[in-house]
Amino acid sequence: MNNKDGFNVTPWDVTGEVDYQKLIAKFGTQEITQNLLDQFKRITGEIHPLLNRKIFFSHRDLDLILNNYEKGQEFCLYTGRGPSGNTHIGHLLAWKFTQYLQEKFDVELYFQMTDDEKYLHIPNMTLKQTLGYTYENVLDIIAMGFDSKKTHIFSDIEYGKTMYSIAVKIAKHITFSTTKAVFGFKNSTNIGMVFFPALQAATCFLPSILKNKKIPCLIPAAIDQDPYWRGIARFVAPKINLPKPAQIHAKFLPGLGKGGKMSSSNPNTAVFTTDDVDVAEKKIKNSYTGGKDTIAEQKLLGGRPDICPIYDYYKFLFEYDDSKLKNIYQECKSGKLLCGDCKAHLGNKVKIFLKDHQRKREKAKNVVEKFMLRD
Repeated sequence: MNNKDGFNVTPWDVTGEVDYQKLIAKFGTQEITQNLLDQFKRITGEIHPLLNRKIFFSHRDLDLILNNYEKGQEFCLYTGRGPSGNTHIGHLLAWKFTQYLQEKFDVELYFQMTDDEKYLHIPNMTLKQTLGYTYENVLDIIAMGFDSKKTHIFSDIEYGKTMYSIAVKIAKHITFSTTKAVFGFKNSTNIGMVFFPALQAATCFLPSILKNKKIPCLIPAAIDQDPYWRGIARFVAPKINLPKPAQIHAKFLPGLGKGGKMSSSNPNTAVFTTDDVDVAEKKIKNSYTGGKDTIAEQKLLGGRPDICPIYDYYKFLFEYDDSKLKNIYQECKSGKLLCGDCKAHLGNKVKIFLKDHQRKREKAKNVVEKFMLRD
């Protein structure tokens, strides 16, 4: 989506200050309403902070998934990762919520590693590199605490026999003009990238194929990935007589610089799960904030948490206690909480998280095969 208002959202690039209301209108999604939140609470007994804070803010057919679930119909989860580098904390946002959904609804998860797409899209990427990143990223996925009996991770390249047979059925119904309209492909785009959307869509139907029965899927993911399902999977589902995928969309965790989502391509503004804890702390210490130019000015006029990535770190991942988050916000606005102290507190939280995650990540090396789907 190229927008005159100064932001850009595509499956490969997110820049500028995103206006999520305009994105909902442009993509044709639905805002998550209070009625849906009440339904979540009726089913799970609570409303997750990522829902209550509207971090997950938009959907397609989530109401249908929940209504049918209350009638006894099963569904599955599907999300993914494009392994172009190490995992950063922004990736964990959707994974954390997906793990929560798996636990609360007791459902299976299909986790697609799109190493083929990264090889095709990034000019200097080799197959060996992207497959290496697949393995490294899988360790992070397992470390999040997914149920090994209900979580099925696969590499597009290594699980190609199964995936290709589904993808060709999808590709037969999708024209080049459709992919150009949805993704902006040009005549210079390599044909692998043109075909790839059929592979991404294939996972929506993989559970139905493997189990030989119609199983709808719910996709928790950042909204930049929406075109794959809006333009391809949901369009083709009736043509192959399988359920349309439903989606629940997340906002982007900002990078530690000024503007834009957290990105592996800008390592100084992203905290990676493999970072040394002192390196991570230093990145946070050096980050952009919503503070004023001087301590005296901030004490007098207050800070601006609404534009501060440090506050967003708390809001998205590191402070799920609403009363404590409100206190951080109010003390920042009042000038009582200074940026140095706020950064130091967050840095300590991130260090504690990384130490625990890296310990679990190391243990994950012993159980990888319990999670992997193989042809």
